[in-house]
Amino acid sequence: MPSFRNITIGQYIPGDSILHQLDPRTKILVTLLLVIGLFFIDSFWGYGAVAVYIGLAILLSGIPPRFLFRGLRPVLAIIILTFVLNSFMTEGEPIWQWGFLVLTKDGLVRGGMLAVRLILLIVGTSILTLTTSPIALTDGLESLLNPGKKMGIPAHELAMMMTIALRFIPTLLEEAEKIMKAQMARGADFESGNLIQRAKSLLPLLVPLFVSAFRRADELAVAMEARCYRGGEGRTKLNLLVFRAVDYLALVGSVLFIGYLAWVF
Repeated sequence: MPSFRNITIGQYIPGDSILHQLDPRTKILVTLLLVIGLFFIDSFWGYGAVAVYIGLAILLSGIPPRFLFRGLRPVLAIIILTFVLNSFMTEGEPIWQWGFLVLTKDGLVRGGMLAVRLILLIVGTSILTLTTSPIALTDGLESLLNPGKKMGIPAHELAMMMTIALRFIPTLLEEAEKIMKAQMARGADFESGNLIQRAKSLLPLLVPLFVSAFRRADELAVAMEARCYRGGEGRTKLNLLVFRAVDYLALVGSVLFIGYLAWVF
């Protein structure tokens, strides 16, 4: 049975590491910069430098690397498929051919680079949610979106929705696993057959999963109403976000480093 416990995106691990103590706006901006930079870098040397950068972040976060890389298991099939498709569908110098399938040297390089890019994107973005609490993430997003209020952008509501959606990922995956186990106890088979048959066998999960999602959403709405939540207008904050010297150092250092990699590689 496929397990959803390996999903790391959306989870939060409490701690007092340097990364945990950084301003959430710093971590959001650095993560956004990392995502954009990875799409400009086009060499293995550049990806290697980013891997070292992410490795340093993992070390500073205090999160076990095994837990972080365990999050790659659910998307391993997508990574492998990306590598294989690009290896056979990219024109270049042929290395191996069987019928209409042609493996090219350029395809191997391109597929390898895209696979590495996906791995770095998943690990890099997972660090943000693993080291930032939901409340801090909401406050950080709202603060970054505040300049858009002059154009009518509801900064608080958008930040709240994005955070709730992100935090609901592990909750819904856990619910999907419970439903799957319950259906297997009643004789459902999710493992036999080819890929298409196994995908079809997952369809019965959708209805109870959607029902559970709507129920949880309704419970959350009732809980927010009971606490007199009326949006962000007029709300005050217990902890105000303040950039410290370490935040400026992390932000400026990341901009210079990733900007240099994107320019050179």
